Amino acid sequence: MKIFYAVQATGNGHISRAQQLLPYLQRYGKVDIFLSGSNSQLQGDLPVRFRSRGLGLHYNTEGSLHYTKIAKQLNPQRIWKEIRQLPVEKYDVVINDFECLTALACAYKNVPSVQFGHQASFRSDLVPRPAKKEAIGEFILNHFAKASGYIGLHFQAYDHFIFEPVIKKQILQAAPANKGHITVYLSAYNDETVVRYLSQLKSFRFEIFSKETRQTVKQGNITLMPVSGQLFNESMINSYGVITGAGFETPAEVLHLGKKLMVIPIRGQYEQLCNAAALERLGVKVIDRLDEQFSRHFLNWIALSPRPEMNYRNNIPEMLCYLMDNYPVKGVPLDLLMPEVII
Repeated sequence: MKIFYAVQATGNGHISRAQQLLPYLQRYGKVDIFLSGSNSQLQGDLPVRFRSRGLGLHYNTEGSLHYTKIAKQLNPQRIWKEIRQLPVEKYDVVINDFECLTALACAYKNVPSVQFGHQASFRSDLVPRPAKKEAIGEFILNHFAKASGYIGLHFQAYDHFIFEPVIKKQILQAAPANKGHITVYLSAYNDETVVRYLSQLKSFRFEIFSKETRQTVKQGNITLMPVSGQLFNESMINSYGVITGAGFETPAEVLHLGKKLMVIPIRGQYEQLCNAAALERLGVKVIDRLDEQFSRHFLNWIALSPRPEMNYRNNIPEMLCYLMDNYPVKGVPLDLLMPEVII
């Protein structure tokens, strides 16, 4: 069997998930990776056969999307050429982790595909949303990478086609400890902003992971560290708590480890607002932004916020068996091909 696996490189989560899935996918046949985008700080050893600059997300220094940079990457001529040249029709199975060019290529060539990942879960109205839905955000989640079928991942199995998160083996097998520090990863903020607010809390130690830092640097109660999967996992496993964006993979790992968790959604990114709504239901502390009120929010979090724990497991074999057994035929959605299942 020949498997085409499209992976977004607009963030570390997609790369991390692909690294976990790959050994299991290879049991079914030869896997070729299409890596789209260049925002990820993780350097994986994935068998990348095709690459593209894709359609990535960029941020300013204050935690919001940078729309000018996003618009500058749009090149219709390049995009149309890549859509025509992407050989999706030569594969038995096309798996798409929310990658736009693959979705367009499959539509253009009438090739069935499965959108697999967190974004696929939003096809269900049962998945939590913020109090005020955003029409544009809903449109992007439903149309950015349309597929013939969908297999979603979320913090809980909200619907019959949604599974719990893919958790790294190192996290699943970890023995969590508390060495007293707070692990911080806020990719949408620059170092200066993060350090300015965290340095005010001198009674606490912070390990901040930064895409601007090339080597470990200590500044008072703060240690700045380069983005590294291994270092970050160790820091998180041994932390008292974690402060991060309202993404999916990292919050899921923190929930599994039973650590305190605070999330700051990236402004203008609707998916993160949805994740924040789901996390808030689980008892996670959510704040709007990193600003002058942060110290008050932080101390309240330390003193009063609970530690929700999810106890996830390795469900990759189950998910891939479900995918392969119900791979869509042309024009028929995956969730219409199989009976209701309890996940």
